[in-house]
Amino acid sequence: MSVGVQFTGTLAPGASNRWFTWGWPADWHVVWNVVPTSPHSGAPAIEWDVEVERANDTQITYWITVRNLSADTTDFEARYAKLN
Repeated sequence: MSVGVQFTGTLAPGASNRWFTWGWPADWHVVWNVVPTSPHSGAPAIEWDVEVERANDTQITYWITVRNLSADTTDFEARYAKLN
């Protein structure tokens, strides 16, 4: 398994944004997690969803939308794990 951080970001309270990352091999099985790096206790700070585009015969583009659920500015990392 291969793991890493693809990008980092910051969102204002209640804000959301969409990022994309392209050129991933189509035969890889990649799982995405978005983890806050700013401390927030008592409730979830962020949520995310991932959409996938088959860019061509050999490459995938991932579209990752991150939402800040907290009342504070939140920093985060978009992490991936290649499972195969």
